[in-house]
Amino acid sequence: MGSESIETERLLLRRWRADDREAFAALNTDPQVLEFLPRALTRAESGAMIARIEAHIDRHGFGFWAAEIPGVTPLAGFVGLAVPHFEAHFTPCVEIGWRLAPELWGRGYATEGARGVLGYAFDELGLEEIVAYTAPENSASRRVMEKLGMTYDAAEDFDHPLLPAGDRLQRMVLYRITRGDRTT
Repeated sequence: MGSESIETERLLLRRWRADDREAFAALNTDPQVLEFLPRALTRAESGAMIARIEAHIDRHGFGFWAAEIPGVTPLAGFVGLAVPHFEAHFTPCVEIGWRLAPELWGRGYATEGARGVLGYAFDELGLEEIVAYTAPENSASRRVMEKLGMTYDAAEDFDHPLLPAGDRLQRMVLYRITRGDRTT
């Protein structure tokens, strides 16, 4: 069960390697990346996150794959799927997500990688629905969700249960796409 990699026109979404750790740690301290994340991660926390992602892939057959752009960078960030580990009105579910280095933003990599992941989720895993969520102000990620054909309903906005009350990122918008909704 599961995939070791997903290839798109420009991306290779693959399992994590030991030499990804340094670039991933740098990504998790970048001020632009952190705009919509709760806090920076230490090197040890970034390494532990990779270990959790790899364990998730082993357990579920999918996860946040390392995103490589051949000829450009060995690690651009990640794109993939995860089972959220909190309870909300839409869980249990599978979410799609991405985190890329800022110098690669605006080039369509997140959308391209996410389209490949959606194809895998629906065609190979047989999933019926995928969700995505972010802070309302995260217009770049919301644009990717819309380009993927995901739909938004303000009635589904929620407070992220793992963030403290009053946290600037606690309120989230939720997007959904079903196998039948998929156009790409």
